Amino acid sequence: MSRFPVLALLLLLAACGSSSGPDRVGGYVGGTVPLECAPFARALSGVKLYGPAGDWWWKAQGKYARAYTPAVGSVLVFAKTARLRDGHAAVVSKVISSRQILVTQANWVHHRVTEDQPAIDISRAGDWSEVRVWWPPSGQMGTTEYPTLGFIASNRPASHEMLAARTPGAIQIALNGD
Repeated sequence: MSRFPVLALLLLLAACGSSSGPDRVGGYVGGTVPLECAPFARALSGVKLYGPAGDWWWKAQGKYARAYTPAVGSVLVFAKTARLRDGHAAVVSKVISSRQILVTQANWVHHRVTEDQPAIDISRAGDWSEVRVWWPPSGQMGTTEYPTLGFIASNRPASHEMLAARTPGAIQIALNGD
C-alpha cells in the first residue's frame, strides 16, 4: 500500500470521529436558530416543564427529582438575575468531576445551540449554587458568576452519546413549538 492511500485513510477516519461538519461547527449545532433555552432543554432532556427557565426549580417539586449534584441528562437551572431576566436552563451532557461538567444549551450565545460547553462550580460550599460557563465567542471560560438553583433529573435515560444524537432532533422539536 502506498503512503498516499494510508494518509488519505487516516484523514478520513479522523474526520469520522470529529463533531465538526455542516451541522456542528466549533461547538455550535444547527447553524443560527431563533430558539430560547427552555424549549430546547425540555426537548433534549424530556423534563416537561414550561414557563421561564428560572421558575423550573419550583415547578419541578413533586414532579421530578431535584439535586445539588449533576447527572447526565439533568437540567441545570440558573436563577433569574438582572443579566438573565428569565433565568436559564442547560442540559448536563457530561460530568467531568464533582465541580466540572459539560452542558448543551440554546441561546447562551444569541440564536445558537452550543454543545458540550464547560461549566464549573465556583461556590464555596461545592454545591453548584454559583457557576462560570464557557463563552464560545471568546474561546475561554467566562468571567461572570451566575447563581444557580440546582439540577432537575430527567425521567429519560441519557448518556453523552444519546444526548449528542438527540440534539438535532431536539432543535427541530423546540422550533416547532413543543
